[in-house]
Amino acid sequence: MEPKLVLALFLLISATASSEYVRPPTRKTLNLSWRSKSSSHPQQVHISVAGDNHMRVSWVTNDKSAASMVEYGTSPGRYSNIALGESTWYSYLFYSSGMIHHTVIGPLEDNTVYYYRCGGGGPEYKLKTPPAQFPVTFSVAGDLGQTGWTKSTLDHIDQCKYDVHLLPGDLSYADYMQHLWDTFGELVEPLASAKPWMVTQGNHERELIPFFKDSFESYNSRWKMPFEESGSSSNLYYSFEVAGAHIIMLGSYTDYDEYSDQYNWLKADLAKVDRNKTPWLLVLFHVPWYNSNEAHQNEGDWMMAAMEPLLYAAGVDIVLAGHVHAYERTERVNNGKLDPCGAVHITIGDGGNREGLAHKYKNPQPAWSVFREASFGHGELKLANSTHAFWSWHRNDDDEPVRSDQVWITSLVNSECAAEKKLGLRKILMEP
Repeated sequence: MEPKLVLALFLLISATASSEYVRPPTRKTLNLSWRSKSSSHPQQVHISVAGDNHMRVSWVTNDKSAASMVEYGTSPGRYSNIALGESTWYSYLFYSSGMIHHTVIGPLEDNTVYYYRCGGGGPEYKLKTPPAQFPVTFSVAGDLGQTGWTKSTLDHIDQCKYDVHLLPGDLSYADYMQHLWDTFGELVEPLASAKPWMVTQGNHERELIPFFKDSFESYNSRWKMPFEESGSSSNLYYSFEVAGAHIIMLGSYTDYDEYSDQYNWLKADLAKVDRNKTPWLLVLFHVPWYNSNEAHQNEGDWMMAAMEPLLYAAGVDIVLAGHVHAYERTERVNNGKLDPCGAVHITIGDGGNREGLAHKYKNPQPAWSVFREASFGHGELKLANSTHAFWSWHRNDDDEPVRSDQVWITSLVNSECAAEKKLGLRKILMEP
């Protein structure tokens, strides 16, 4: 047999015998130069849920006297409503931000397209409000950054039919370089101006300079979330509701012990949840509690010790986290062990950051870990009805979306667990 033919057969057999995914090479950071526009021109436009039937529109202008006004209506170019909001700005070392505007519009009809314009001029934008009933779909990707893989992830998300985007921390990877907040805002504007983006903070948003700058000043100024609408005193943790889901966004980098404001707010928020109205209970934060990757081991242990009993008693269905630059999904788990009444934990910090992927996993694979892979991608969570949801993870796979992991998840609301948890939840919530 010819040597070349032998070699070809060997390579074919080797390829057939191995099912491991071969990742394409990493991509460079995008060169996103910030483009200066007319002083009153709206830039970095994004929207977020702001209470029942309301949306918050946020944008930046170079003109610090520009009006925080949004005109909106259901027909292109015809704005039957006007809303006025607030504005702020901040300085950071030698950097001074533009004027950052936040304006709440509404009440709005569910599942409806609205056309809007910011500041009385500039281009017209289009948004669609989430539905009031099932089904509802969330896209999920954390640790985005501004690389070629980020762009690929955003392109894939744009192809899926989602209603709300969830981001469990690490947005721009500005890391003190404030102009990168501006380029990130421009990068995500095509998606974030059309569908609500709900975010929480990660370690790359801290930007603390001891004795000079507090943590999260840039993040809090630019990405205002509905913390006031949900009874929170901090933009770092809040909740909101979409269709039949109550979604809680927690802060991994603010106090979370049982004496903290966040812990007490969480107890109060869980006490208000009506599982008849919102049968699905989801929680997001940055640092994962269940992680079999070698990266960031044990970083979430203290938060887990403080808050997991609350989430377990409340019957949380799904927990989404980032931080680890890879993907992992667990079985239902609690207190480090398999538990049919626990939550499904999903780590999805693989949005495209500049630091690369976390390739190394601990072996043997824990019993609670179902699927794990170090590849860039995004997730989609479709709540089909009050009892069943479909989760899928889509690897970027060299610019072609692939459904690499998928599972149907049943809500705990009508399970035997729900009855068992009612007494436990009542006891925890009544504790001082």
